[in-house]
Amino acid sequence: MITSTANPQVKEILQLQNKGRARNQAGVFIVEGLRMILEAPPQAIRKLYVTVDFWEKNKAKLEVLDKEPELVSNTVFARMSDTKNPQGVLGVTRQMNYSPEQLIKKENAHLLVMDNLQDPGNVGTIFRTAEAAGVDGIFLSEDCVDIYNPKTVRGTMGAIYRLPFVIGRLEEYIPAMKAQGIQIYGTQLEKADNYDTIDYKKNTAFLLGNEGKGLRAEIAIHAKAFVKIPMAGQGESLNVAIAAAILMYEVRRQRQ
Repeated sequence: MITSTANPQVKEILQLQNKGRARNQAGVFIVEGLRMILEAPPQAIRKLYVTVDFWEKNKAKLEVLDKEPELVSNTVFARMSDTKNPQGVLGVTRQMNYSPEQLIKKENAHLLVMDNLQDPGNVGTIFRTAEAAGVDGIFLSEDCVDIYNPKTVRGTMGAIYRLPFVIGRLEEYIPAMKAQGIQIYGTQLEKADNYDTIDYKKNTAFLLGNEGKGLRAEIAIHAKAFVKIPMAGQGESLNVAIAAAILMYEVRRQRQ
């Protein structure tokens, strides 16, 4: 049993919890909680850490993973965890790997493109909603918040395992989408059409901009048209995750 925070494995977990560079170099990320562990592809879980109490209560559920866990004292596990009230189970999981072509060449694609989103909660919520709305894939700019940030991972509620995504240079991916016949729509308030006046029945991608600054000019220039969500009252705009949900479900409504 691991009983000291000086243990090399504990130090490794702390590095993976706190530093994106460490996660990317190792090609892994951390997931916590029984649901997130069980929803992960079993072959993706590299290491499993549990408290004794958790193992005794949930051994039968975790046996499906065919992975012998490292037992950790409650005190040390609390240090390893990124949550205030940890359940007592933590996994080191292989990062996902998709190619841009997998997403772009999807028949009648429905895609999202995130440009410099910075809030882990927003990105996690968009992933979770996108899976529910039937989105085929998500592109994230290199300067978006790290999808493997523990808070972002929790926010996806497991969608991170199932919804294909690619991180990289949008300036390269968007022209490839257009060449494939995908219609690109930007989101902004000025000189924009109401979102529900456009036909999204065929290949569609939405550009989602930074929470405070919106889309960068070099990304917005690729949009075929801009859409807006009409606002009642005095509010200037919606939270990006809420706006994205409205757009995604409009696509779903039209295609049904």
